[in-house]
Amino acid sequence: MEWTGALRAVAGAFFGTLGFVCLVRAPKRAWLPAGTIAALAYLANWLMICFGVSEPLAVFFSTLMGSLMCHLLARKMRMINTVFLMAAIVPVVPGLGLYRMMEAFGSGQTAVGADKGVDAMIIIAMTAVGLAMGTFVDHILHRGKRNRGEAGIRR
Repeated sequence: MEWTGALRAVAGAFFGTLGFVCLVRAPKRAWLPAGTIAALAYLANWLMICFGVSEPLAVFFSTLMGSLMCHLLARKMRMINTVFLMAAIVPVVPGLGLYRMMEAFGSGQTAVGADKGVDAMIIIAMTAVGLAMGTFVDHILHRGKRNRGEAGIRR
């Protein structure tokens, strides 16, 4: 494992996400936390891949972790979680894979392009499943707290 590579990757994820949240006009108080969540999720992704976990599985678990952190932080900061969720997935979006797919199709290598496209779609699907699973887990964990808190209230 090369730690300078990890540092560059995490810094890139942080600043890339910071630029993205500025671009979509997220509230300023969400910029640094969103960048931090994205950097931590990408670090988890990078470490899992370094330790031999397949890329789709690494994307799933890092997105799940990022999703759970987003829900927790949104609740703590009293903000909508979409601000953090969209930022957390920025580093794992398979933009390069989609680019390589289009490049292969453009140069007439349809089999290579199809292969790259399938790989990119699997990453996209694992990102969606990770986000959905994080939302589901958060809902289950906090639904019980809401129900216990409202048990004595009658309307």
